[in-house]
Amino acid sequence: MRESIRFYLGERLVTLTEVAPDQTLLDWLRHEGRTGTKEGCNEGDCGACTVIVVRLRHGKPMVKAVNACIQLLPMLDGAAVFTIEDIAVGNALHPVQEAMIGLNGAQCGFCTPGFVMSMVAYRNAEQPSDDDTAINTALSGNLCRCTGYAPIVRAMKQALAAPDSAFETALPALKAKLLTLQDGQDVQFETTRGAVFLPSSTEALAQYLQAHPETLIVAGATDVGLWVTKAMRPLPRVAFIGQCPDLMLIERSADGLSIGAGVTYDAASEALSGWLPDFGRLIGRIGSTPIRNSATLCGNIANGSPIGDGPPALIAAGALLHLRSGDQKRTLPLEAYFLAYGEQDRRDGEFVEGVTIPPLAEGTFYRSYKISKRFDQDISAVLGAFAVRLDETGSVLEARLAFGGMAATPCRASRAEAALVGSRWDAASLDRARLALADDFSPLSDMRASAWYRQTVAANLLTRFFEESRGETSRLEKAGGLVHV
Repeated sequence: MRESIRFYLGERLVTLTEVAPDQTLLDWLRHEGRTGTKEGCNEGDCGACTVIVVRLRHGKPMVKAVNACIQLLPMLDGAAVFTIEDIAVGNALHPVQEAMIGLNGAQCGFCTPGFVMSMVAYRNAEQPSDDDTAINTALSGNLCRCTGYAPIVRAMKQALAAPDSAFETALPALKAKLLTLQDGQDVQFETTRGAVFLPSSTEALAQYLQAHPETLIVAGATDVGLWVTKAMRPLPRVAFIGQCPDLMLIERSADGLSIGAGVTYDAASEALSGWLPDFGRLIGRIGSTPIRNSATLCGNIANGSPIGDGPPALIAAGALLHLRSGDQKRTLPLEAYFLAYGEQDRRDGEFVEGVTIPPLAEGTFYRSYKISKRFDQDISAVLGAFAVRLDETGSVLEARLAFGGMAATPCRASRAEAALVGSRWDAASLDRARLALADDFSPLSDMRASAWYRQTVAANLLTRFFEESRGETSRLEKAGGLVHV
């Protein structure tokens, strides 16, 4: 067991023993004199605090942009962190910096360091493209209040065509440094502000939670980070599972696609896109690139939010959730995990190991739709995900209609499903299902949408799903309305 966390800050190896579980990377960096990393929103929205985190994945350094404001410092164990101060080497600016200057990509400059870090990360992505959509996606986590984005996008295109800088040429040598940090040990220590545990295996995690069932489990901290920065909540004891090897597996089998509790949305995106293409497209609407680089699919499940985007899409696909307590393991349908608002079927000392998405049965049509005020970085007003399986005559054998934002938990529309099963998949059964939705849900009105809007949109999404399943062009698309996810 090790009683410290270790990571590289630029070229410098950092070893820390007195690290509170609620210490953010942003606060630590600024106390270290890395003031180029700015505090803007302090909730992972504006991107002014963006830094680069490099980890070994499949034997090579993977460069990712993350929000330092909601990265808790113990999560950086085993990684290398780079800030804006590391990008220029000597008197030589990085090509991104040169392009931002030459193409007037900055005015007040407050957001510029975060943009530069996202742009450098994108330049080092596996397959960066100069397509506007791809660039916009890469920069979706960075907001500019004065320049406008056109010169920044032009700067990104220019930088993509530039030769490697000193920063890029140094990345291969970073592999050897990161390998020295991979010792396979548990990390455990206590400070006056709380206890930290980083498990090396699910066995170690299970034992720790049996001894300390009150432990808060954190993977990507994109939700818990706001508990710290906005609610000022102390975190007395935390198990950080985001780098536990046993929880970072993605496996395909006859049972389906299994994704471990430490797998981020970014890491799961390719596998999910191949398994459930429409869910793969939905991932592009969840948060921003830096958020998806940290947030985990199972964390989105485990926190039990009624407006999480992942759970309804997974429920419609018939996903199964895997939990463990000590040596005992159990599996349950994902929808059964959500009991009531803020209440989930997870026992003391129990944790989520992963989720399995079974293959869609022959004759199944699946879609997921996110409705929000903004395309990027917005919480859903309604998320509808539907799977209907038909027999050879066109009758409905099975219907799974799942919603987020319509109730206190992500859940299925059981009455609407009953109105479909056994009936022909036609306009008459659709009308019955639409009417039944009014009995399934009594949504709330809040800042995102009124109850009337949610109820109306839920029924209209089912209509859209019906039309698309029959190979028809959606009336909503013809009208230039909702964006097809």
